[in-house]
Amino acid sequence: MSTAPSELRLRRAERVLEVSWADGTHYSLPLEYLRTQSPSAEVQGHGPGQQILVAGKRTVGVSAIEPVGQYGVLLRFDDGHDTGIFSWDTLARLGRDYAGNWQAYLAALEKAGLGRD
Repeated sequence: MSTAPSELRLRRAERVLEVSWADGTHYSLPLEYLRTQSPSAEVQGHGPGQQILVAGKRTVGVSAIEPVGQYGVLLRFDDGHDTGIFSWDTLARLGRDYAGNWQAYLAALEKAGLGRD
């Protein structure tokens, strides 16, 4: 889904980014999820298997959403993280794969003895 969403809506109080496309596809993406799955090298590493497990982001917020060309947005998280560009494809993938990604993240936290707070 490389086309731009028809709407991005930040619901600060709920800590959710609503992403909708013209075809009716809609995702409600928790900001904690977006922060822990950021496409940045700081989170993803510089190659396969180098992902960093990010813990303690349950209450993270977004202070700004900035367009990046015609292909995505930069989310400025209120914990200072602002290096991952979320392309439209990335947002669609994160929405589509949310359930599996989230369960894998929670399992990784548990295995590492880390928490969401």
